[in-house]
Amino acid sequence: AFRRLRAQRSPGEFAAAVRRAAREIGEQVACDARYIGRVEAGEIRCPNYAYERVFLHMFPGQTLQDLGFSAREDVRGRAARVTAPTPAFPPTNHHSETSEESDVLRRAFMTGGSATMMAATLGLGGTPAAAASPRPPIPSAFPVIPSPRRVGDAEVLAVEDAVRRIRLLDDRHGADGLYRRAAEPLRAAYALLDAGTATRQATADRLHSGAGELAVSVGWLAHDSGRYDDARSYYAEALATARVAGDPGLEAHAFSNMSFLARDSGRYREAVRAAQAGRLAARHLGSPRLLSLLALREAAGWARLDDRAGCEQSLAQAHDLFGRGPSDADPEWMSFFGEPELEAQVALCHAALGDWRTAARHAYRATVLQDPHFARNLALYRAELATDLARAGSPDEAAAAGHRVLDLLDEVQSSRIHTKLAVTVRILRPQRRLPEVDAFLERHSAANARR
Repeated sequence: AFRRLRAQRSPGEFAAAVRRAAREIGEQVACDARYIGRVEAGEIRCPNYAYERVFLHMFPGQTLQDLGFSAREDVRGRAARVTAPTPAFPPTNHHSETSEESDVLRRAFMTGGSATMMAATLGLGGTPAAAASPRPPIPSAFPVIPSPRRVGDAEVLAVEDAVRRIRLLDDRHGADGLYRRAAEPLRAAYALLDAGTATRQATADRLHSGAGELAVSVGWLAHDSGRYDDARSYYAEALATARVAGDPGLEAHAFSNMSFLARDSGRYREAVRAAQAGRLAARHLGSPRLLSLLALREAAGWARLDDRAGCEQSLAQAHDLFGRGPSDADPEWMSFFGEPELEAQVALCHAALGDWRTAARHAYRATVLQDPHFARNLALYRAELATDLARAGSPDEAAAAGHRVLDLLDEVQSSRIHTKLAVTVRILRPQRRLPEVDAFLERHSAANARR
């Protein structure tokens, strides 16, 4: 049914039409030819809510079933029957579509999704009972495959699905509750690489790319949860995989995250060099948006070095590249990079240069433009806004922004957000005589006591 809707368009052309339709209704989806192929192959039984809204916008009057998908309640029911999980995140009182989807995704990943599926599908040991356990033990080293079998499309798809699930959960909830769990499918993926039993070269190439992207994703979870040494190791593993496989896209991704980590770790010149290396790797990939993000990474390094001219030059390049619009060559992992993220990164640069009012203006734009689907990023942008307003001498406005961060912290678990909010608290404490500030500080203290 879905194939008929595509008609004479190629998968790439149809994916571009999906992305255009998403922009028309304010959605952000990382649709590419591979996603279309997975839908048509029946691998995606039901799209997530963002894709559902886009598809129903493209084909008004049709239902998901008309498009060839299974009913959402059928998919949800199947996931729920895998086991009765111990909740991985605090329950909330929200009953929106977003919360329902988040709950399904958490169950699928934590108990019946990527970690368990990878261990079972890839023959990495463990009894069925262990696989069904809500918290299976994490081995201390890469699993050993005693009798490696040939690796085909099913195993590669499992690796790629693990990457997507991790990113979905991270967008919703942040890294703290995911990091240790996500290491399991990563070990499984690298065990497959070590086995060297891919059925053909194209499969081996996809496996290298998938394992490298998984390493970047797990590295990001370590990064976002404050485990910088672990993150550095995972990013280096991804970079090594990219170079062994000759994959410039993965290399650019690894360098982008390495630059971000170097900035957060106080190694500002390294942040600049890593961003420049990423731009070199990405120069022939045909993705202006990727080059824009790397220019922003470089700008952030220059800002921390107090090099205003270097920062402004890189920011101008980032805006020019971003303005060229999306491309079919944009990598799937960049689904988070829209105008809100651009504004947020510009805000960080101005904050590093001490331009607090300008930083607050850009951070505010980021919060207004951000799709609520990216709950972690929305909380982060609000935290940045609160800090910028506090430093700019607007304590009441900073407290109000701080309250909006706290509104999301039952759903989002990110050490980076908590650290940034703690900076706001420290700046506002001398202004406690103000009722709005006092109320925020009391609420923050109570939230910390519950953590």
